Amino acid sequence: MKVRSRRSGRKHPAPLRDPIQISLLEGLNTVILEITKGQLKDGIAVLTLRGSIHTGPDCRRVEQEVDDLVRGNQTRAILDLTGITHIDSAAIGTVVRCYSKLKNAGGMLRLAGCNGMIDSSLKLTKVDKVIGIFPTVSAAAEDFPLPDSPA
Repeated sequence: MKVRSRRSGRKHPAPLRDPIQISLLEGLNTVILEITKGQLKDGIAVLTLRGSIHTGPDCRRVEQEVDDLVRGNQTRAILDLTGITHIDSAAIGTVVRCYSKLKNAGGMLRLAGCNGMIDSSLKLTKVDKVIGIFPTVSAAAEDFPLPDSPA
């Protein structure tokens, strides 16, 4: 619905008063985390993430995907973060927990495509000293060690 302005005579959107309309419009700005599973020919799992990772359901989804990999005996994984626009401190903790789960299962986690704020956050928290960070998935897959026996 449009309302005509008294001064200019131009039509402007009517002010929103209905809470359902407000929540629908706010929902348009919500970025949903999208996770796509893939596998390279040498048995390395690739989880491609798009959107942003925040405290709560996003972090749980990422951990659940890694738990599924471990249950399926896929312990070598790459998180492709090329499509990630924002992470918070909880997401950084999730990445470290995923690394620990894979390492405890005899495998390894590598990160690929960390740009801008993502790269800066991982370096600020010294995650780059523990988990290998690579510019691309193909670079992360090079010389990926074979899995160890679980501890």
